[in-house]
Amino acid sequence: MPTYTAPTRDTRFVVNEVLDLASYGNLPGFESATPDMIDTVINEAGKFCSEVLHPLNQSGDAEGCIRHADGSVTTPKGFKEAFGKYVESGWGTIASPEEFGGQGMPHVMGFVVEEFMAASNMAFAMYPGLTTGAIAALIAAGSEEQKAMYVPNMVSGKWLGTMNLTEPHCGTDLGMIRTKAELDTDGSYAITGTKIFISAGEHDLTENIIHLVLAKTPGAPDSSKGISLFVVPKFLVNEDGSLGERNAVSCGSIEHKMGINGNATCLLNYDGAKGWMVGEENRGLAAMFVMMNAARLGVGIQGLAQSEIAYQNGVTYALDRRQGRALTGPAEPEAKADPIFVHPDVRRMLMDAKAFNEGMRALCLWGALQVDLTHMAQTEEERAQADQLIGLMTPVIKGYGTDKGYDFATNMQQVYGGHGYVKEWGMEQFVRDARIAMIYEGTNGIQAMDLCGRKLASKGGAAIQLFFKVLGEEIASAKQDEMLASMAEKLEKAVGEQQAATMWFMQNAMANPNHLGAGAHHYMHLMGIVSLGFMWLKMAKVARTALEGSPEDKAFYENKLATARYYFDRFTLDAGALRRKIEVGSESLMELGEEAFSTAA
Repeated sequence: MPTYTAPTRDTRFVVNEVLDLASYGNLPGFESATPDMIDTVINEAGKFCSEVLHPLNQSGDAEGCIRHADGSVTTPKGFKEAFGKYVESGWGTIASPEEFGGQGMPHVMGFVVEEFMAASNMAFAMYPGLTTGAIAALIAAGSEEQKAMYVPNMVSGKWLGTMNLTEPHCGTDLGMIRTKAELDTDGSYAITGTKIFISAGEHDLTENIIHLVLAKTPGAPDSSKGISLFVVPKFLVNEDGSLGERNAVSCGSIEHKMGINGNATCLLNYDGAKGWMVGEENRGLAAMFVMMNAARLGVGIQGLAQSEIAYQNGVTYALDRRQGRALTGPAEPEAKADPIFVHPDVRRMLMDAKAFNEGMRALCLWGALQVDLTHMAQTEEERAQADQLIGLMTPVIKGYGTDKGYDFATNMQQVYGGHGYVKEWGMEQFVRDARIAMIYEGTNGIQAMDLCGRKLASKGGAAIQLFFKVLGEEIASAKQDEMLASMAEKLEKAVGEQQAATMWFMQNAMANPNHLGAGAHHYMHLMGIVSLGFMWLKMAKVARTALEGSPEDKAFYENKLATARYYFDRFTLDAGALRRKIEVGSESLMELGEEAFSTAA
């Protein structure tokens, strides 16, 4: 039976010491983020997720969701009760605006809760998780009436929300959608079409579900420029806020999936369902991107989360399982065999996961701070810079974070050997659950192309130039400290590889766009390595300073420095190989004709 304990100590370190969240107390929304309040939220959220959500993770996966003949869906046993406790405890309100009933705390604290929830029970976390993005889209583009009608109940958890993009014939290429929206005499629209892969599309957790749906109005351009966004409630909402008649949207089926079985992934049929336009006609994609960007950051956290819970269980097993002897001689001569923890290859997998998890946690929370500063920083310049950085980093957090999260979940399964392949031990579920994060909210290939094809060139490369500037300042500062200088130099070399790869794209991708496509995945991973290095240098600096003061938990900071050294010794070396893969270009990749791929005799 797998276990989970929220990594509260490491999280407090990142939030309080690395980000120093309390130092932003002069900004709106940060007033309540005192160290004591931060510690309380982190500790209590960790306790809730470990004690209430995690015990339902394995059973929820085994049971799955059930669709009934009338199209209704029942979530696994215990989910509804757990959701009631989630709402009662106010976890969904942490980072929501106060004007809509939220607590108005920084997004950083919301991301903390998201990680703990996704690690303890990813399928459960997806029900309220998508609502966060739907709220953001409605606040950004909805009318005052729409905000008043839907957002407070979504913030409180009384209602949940979804995002409806994908159709049977199209996913990423949203210009191909066929769902139609026809204007009615009362100002509403009749929505007709089919949407697939709708997470939390139907369930029994709340009395209403608020769907955000992409559709095309008559005569709209036959491309992504002709997409509008509509709010379509499962039950119509009366003027007094009470629920009216059932809308013409129904669950036609639920998918039988590889993982996240506790979440209902639905095919939704819209049969003239009543909906209302959100924002301007043909501007729906821009409004939906608000939701998608929030979701992509959340998915990046899911990659970290599955790696974290797999790692925790991998460590436990490696310390308990006895096989063979240490290469340097018996570690425990009195026993018949040593714990597998002594074997360098097992230690390699554990150290890789530890270094990734702690670095990725810092990167996600640093990214959340940039989201906060985008809206709350004192000057327009600071807000613009934060927006540039998080825009650039979003595909990296999602793409690199979930690629590596899956890799390390798989490695932790490997630590278990044959037991890792058996359902009883729970490791195979972490691998299955982690896999979807590489696919939904834009596959990681799409994330890589978004990074390289859009973000690098945007506004004359302003964002990537800012990123390199911030890195350069951090490296220059660290090089002044003898203990940190070696780490800083290794990061500096990795940054140099990324700069060279960036320049190669500039010189070659315009002439042959396939060069960009062939190298995009490698570039995203190269930037991921550099970004985690940036975080590890920050964390090493904080740990180094803390040790000068003889802290009570000295071992924590010593371990942080040791893990930092491991990261710079073993992760940053890959930057050079990735750069060389990029500079190979696309010729050999694209050389073969279609017929050459056939394996039939």
